[in-house]
Amino acid sequence: MMKFEKKTVVVTGGSTGIGRAMCLAFAREGAAVVVNYNRSKTEADEVVAQIENCGGRALAVQADVSRDREARRLIASSVDRFSGLDLLINNAGWTRFIPHHELERLSDEVLENTWGVIVNGSIYCSRVAVPHLKASSAASIINITSIAAYTAQGSSLIYVAAKAALTSVTKALARALAPEIRVNAIAPGFIDTGFVNWTPEVLEGLQKPTRLGSTIDSEDVAKAALYLAADAKSTTGQTILVDAGNAALG
Repeated sequence: MMKFEKKTVVVTGGSTGIGRAMCLAFAREGAAVVVNYNRSKTEADEVVAQIENCGGRALAVQADVSRDREARRLIASSVDRFSGLDLLINNAGWTRFIPHHELERLSDEVLENTWGVIVNGSIYCSRVAVPHLKASSAASIINITSIAAYTAQGSSLIYVAAKAALTSVTKALARALAPEIRVNAIAPGFIDTGFVNWTPEVLEGLQKPTRLGSTIDSEDVAKAALYLAADAKSTTGQTILVDAGNAALG
């Protein structure tokens, strides 16, 4: 039996990279999947087509989750189409590569966009999703944070701060929404999804072997999300590090 049959999943930032992998993974387990995107319409439509071609159900919804009214429209459209909501995955992100010592390059645009999408967007989507999730017997929220929240190394100083904040939001929401809704997070290590405008020199350094001698990919994160949503019934307020042990082992 498929793990998410007759259930509905909303994945913000679901058209590319880690989001795309999660959309496809949950569709394979029988879920109706809402693929949220902001600008990547072509990619979102491709994910929907791939799911539907395999007999699944999917919907692409454009919304900038850093805007409350658009986050509300995203959840409303999802519930209207599939008559309920069982899982929200806050995956949408925004960043620019800015070395941490170059503080003057942290413009208002960079500060506001990074924080707005990662932190505000996750809160906006969660709060409007909560009433619908409470109607589900398997309600869950999963936030995609980053190993940057633990290492304080990342694409920019504000990205590190935003991911660390989302880690704390995860625990606070888990406390506030228990026992009806479980809230957990996944902190991926470095995965080259094309999301960040790394310089070639920095990218080369990030691609060094992990403690397990292998690279991490989007499928690894998707499998962790499936575990948290479908199998980890006694787990809430936790963050799973999917980084091949690099943070823990140094």
